[in-house]
Amino acid sequence: MSSLIKNARPVAVIGAGPAGLYAAKELADAGYEVALLNRDIKLGGLAEYGIYYDKHKMKSGLRKQFHRLMEADNIHYYGNVKIAADGDLSLDDLRSMGFAGILVTVGAQGTKWLGLPGEHYKGVYHAKDLVYHYNKLPPFSQKTYQIGESVALIGVGNVMTDIAHWTIRDLKVDKVTAVARRGPAEIKFTKKEWQNVAKNLDRDAFEKEFAECVPVMEAVGQDVEMAKDFILAPIANALEPDSDSCFYFDFFANPTQIVGSEAGKVTGLEVEETKLEARPDGTTKPVGTGVKRVIPADTVIFCIGDRVDADFGLPLNKWQEFAKNPNPKYPVEDTSYEAYDPENDQPLPGIFLAGWAREASYGLVGIARKDGTNGSHALMQYLDDTPGSERAEDAFGKLEAQLGKLGKPVVSKADWLRLSAAEQDRAAALGLEEFKFGSNDEMLAAISMAPEKLGEQ
Repeated sequence: MSSLIKNARPVAVIGAGPAGLYAAKELADAGYEVALLNRDIKLGGLAEYGIYYDKHKMKSGLRKQFHRLMEADNIHYYGNVKIAADGDLSLDDLRSMGFAGILVTVGAQGTKWLGLPGEHYKGVYHAKDLVYHYNKLPPFSQKTYQIGESVALIGVGNVMTDIAHWTIRDLKVDKVTAVARRGPAEIKFTKKEWQNVAKNLDRDAFEKEFAECVPVMEAVGQDVEMAKDFILAPIANALEPDSDSCFYFDFFANPTQIVGSEAGKVTGLEVEETKLEARPDGTTKPVGTGVKRVIPADTVIFCIGDRVDADFGLPLNKWQEFAKNPNPKYPVEDTSYEAYDPENDQPLPGIFLAGWAREASYGLVGIARKDGTNGSHALMQYLDDTPGSERAEDAFGKLEAQLGKLGKPVVSKADWLRLSAAEQDRAAALGLEEFKFGSNDEMLAAISMAPEKLGEQ
């Protein structure tokens, strides 16, 4: 452990994605000693493992930012440490060690499902697992995912376009169908992401599908031409196809069950056709028509967002999110960052939320940066209002003593820098823009972590 600032109060930030990193830097700049605890060996979170793998310029720029943030001497990194009720350490453990405040920025580590019959069939996956797989996050990087030739994607956001990108340009499957409860006027992906696969769109099939959507859209006053232009206009500047894969939309189709064979393998996705009803506030809602049909598919992938980990150790609200104080004492921009216990109607003293831990699947790196910064400001308001006698030496001493008993490598800031250098060297030697080790064992070997170094910081 490096030297600590005399008389500084110790705080813990859990999660080292963009929200956690920027929060840690804010807290460090304010004079706190920060323990940055991370489940993964490498820091970066979704900026490292969630952005499409070939966006090298974007990822390189973010890594450079993160290296600058980590230059602060009073940010102490502990990677390969799982914080959870049944993890290496719990929130109660950290509080008992004497950390004056805890900011939780673990993201949305759970996956969201619809609870459909047949979700257990072979060939049913969640997009998040596949994104982790092709971005080489252990253990997902080491798993095998059997993707067939006819893929149904549930959802029409940017995650869907990422999975379409992967299945069309990398796997070169025959057919990809994006399935949506709503229509063309309410798709969620951006034109930029759509351009990765837009030229694989089967235009004849699209024109037929769109024509069937027009009466439903007009019935609720949606702009038909604008919706069509949003999908077709970007095609002119889209990537040229490198496969014969065909992309299709299936609008106004609400998934009801996954159909499978006697062998337990996906054969199709049953949907109920929907229409739109206008609400008094000007929005719409999809309602079922009772008409059902099956979309043939041998793979079904849920691209519907993420949820928090229910086993992390924080109370959940009725929406299965980490509960937040509805009447925050320390709001920032009229937003509550305070963890809350709904059952006892009390905030959890000293525990704050930021990033996707506060609002799952909302925004990308820029939003996460702002939310992490705001979360740190909320925590600092609490610390200013809660004088204490916590000593950094005591809290960090207890933390490192406990980590030393885990019997597994705990990755320090110096270790992470060695790993980053090793991957850069390997990329240069192979003539690649980027290289990643695909397993924890490979990363630890690159760090050259000897057994006697376990837990040493």
